[in-house]
Amino acid sequence: MHIEAIKLKNFKSFRDAKMLNIPKFCVIVGANGSGKSTLFSVFEFLREALANNVRVALAKVGGSKGFQEVKSRESSGDIEIEIKFREKETSPLITYYVSIGAKDNRPVVVREILKYRRGSGGQPWHFLDFAYGEGEAVTNEIDQVSDVKELKREKQKLKSPEILAVKGLAQFERFPAVVALGRLIEDWHISDFHINRARPEQDAGYAEHLSREGENLSLVTEFLHKHHPKIFADILEKLEVRVPGISSVDAKTTEEGRVLLRFQDGAFEDPFLARYVSDGTIKMFAYLLLLYDPNPHPLLCVEEPENQLYHSLLWELAEEFRSYANRGGQVFVSTHSPDFLNSVNIDEVYWLIKEQGYTEIKRARDDEQISAFIKEGDQMGYLWKEGFFQGVNP
Repeated sequence: MHIEAIKLKNFKSFRDAKMLNIPKFCVIVGANGSGKSTLFSVFEFLREALANNVRVALAKVGGSKGFQEVKSRESSGDIEIEIKFREKETSPLITYYVSIGAKDNRPVVVREILKYRRGSGGQPWHFLDFAYGEGEAVTNEIDQVSDVKELKREKQKLKSPEILAVKGLAQFERFPAVVALGRLIEDWHISDFHINRARPEQDAGYAEHLSREGENLSLVTEFLHKHHPKIFADILEKLEVRVPGISSVDAKTTEEGRVLLRFQDGAFEDPFLARYVSDGTIKMFAYLLLLYDPNPHPLLCVEEPENQLYHSLLWELAEEFRSYANRGGQVFVSTHSPDFLNSVNIDEVYWLIKEQGYTEIKRARDDEQISAFIKEGDQMGYLWKEGFFQGVNP
């Protein structure tokens, strides 16, 4: 999956913002409160709305006030989200648009559109067009249609205008375009790893994917060790290079039904429990589990990965993120670290500016001064630290 553009209106601090020419590996910087986490919450909102409905999703990202808190303050109009993406590099450009408003003091989906652009010219084909819970969707497979006249449309009515049409129609195989979009959104993942959540022993259970905060780290370790030993061996090999001395990692279930994460240092006979291992070791191990997942996420958002990691490891971590993106996923990373920025390219960096309460998104490549400095051999992290990102005071 490759998201190429995002346009937001009236979503929290993004009153009218757009992010264009997005690369597969995208790094976002900005001062505290500029909107980095808010940008990630757009993905969280769509995933939650797909799993439940827009009312639940608004409460998830906006708290008890829901719609009133998510909608930009002192703004008129509805909340609007538009995402342009491709399933594969050779796939048609897909545009998904949704606007959320209020009716009878309840949030509703005012408009929802899914359209494909085949080739570089001509009008895009609408595969889904709904308003207030009613509309129509195309039932053809996109690869089997060569002319817009061949599209077969079916009218549908949802049981509630709070439900995304993508959610309702993705349950039926006769709407293949919608099914594909629903599958992509369901698999998006946001990582905000917390060491204190990953250290404690876990009740015995089952987990294939690392959770948002990493509390199931030992369960995922156990799963990979048992079911994907080759991948797990590769992860350990990479960990040994990055953290000298660590020779093995495993998860052991106690008689009481607790799962212990254990690290083996080659210099000692007995392994260390996770609570005695350094923060950096656990975090690097967790990121390797995330990045070498046997069923990788099409979109991975990672918040401030530099925390608890030694600065020299950030270069290698950036390369791991880039490698993940090259294998087919897409990675968004938010950071404050000059060392991490020194490891990325100018085309991979965007920064956020908050002025008069609203956030604007800028692309490093589009800034003439930054581009000139990079061309002369300066590093991105140095320019960030010295204040050359206009409008930001890191």
